[in-house]
Amino acid sequence: MVSLWKKEKKTESTMPITGHLVELRSRLIKSLVVLGIFFGIALQEIDPILKVLKKLLPADLYFNSPSEALWVSFKVAFFAGFFVSFPFVLFQVWKFISPGLEPKERKWVFPFILGGSFFFVAGVLFCYFVVLPFALSYLVQFGVERGIKPQIILTSYIDFILKLMMAFGLIFMIPIALILLAKAGIVSSRVLAKNRRYAILINSIIAAVLTPTPDVFNMMLMMIPLLILYELGIWGIRLLGEGPPKTIKGSGKVSPV
Repeated sequence: MVSLWKKEKKTESTMPITGHLVELRSRLIKSLVVLGIFFGIALQEIDPILKVLKKLLPADLYFNSPSEALWVSFKVAFFAGFFVSFPFVLFQVWKFISPGLEPKERKWVFPFILGGSFFFVAGVLFCYFVVLPFALSYLVQFGVERGIKPQIILTSYIDFILKLMMAFGLIFMIPIALILLAKAGIVSSRVLAKNRRYAILINSIIAAVLTPTPDVFNMMLMMIPLLILYELGIWGIRLLGEGPPKTIKGSGKVSPV
């Protein structure tokens, strides 16, 4: 039994490139099937979804082509389908990379899926309930105060909010990314804590780029969560432990992480 398990493990670790491509194709197909199912469900319920997105805007929406409303409905349904199927997609990613991991490393599958899903959803919800109301109110009011009447096009509005929500969802996964890098031996909590000042600088740049308004208040709405997420990543590494440090090829030296 033990020899059979070792043989199976050896086969997984020495799988040819064609085997990896077949496995990748299988995982992609499964992810697309689940995404397609939730896309269809979201398309059936597109009216309440659009109402939820529309109520953020303190102005009316317009469309300037006969097919625009239809294509926007497909786009929103796709995003909603991806949002709901995200945990399953993460599971497929893990199943693809797990054969190359040790058994003790595979135990992180459920924390990885649950943690990644939680932070992604938290980022999207934070954007919807906190960032977008302030940002849209500021931007519309800025034009109205200068005598400009808003005639916001449906496509532009939906693209604007979906991109922001997706960006916040992915950025909120910073703690998971840092923990995975630490498990791989690429970074350590000590180095991350030591370089905190550079993280603050980088986070401020990211906040300035992603914040849709130029005012400091909305920028801080983005920057403060980024700093908190960075600290959560450090504490998560300390709590869950780090992997062995990587060695520099050809030198036998340990990478200074």
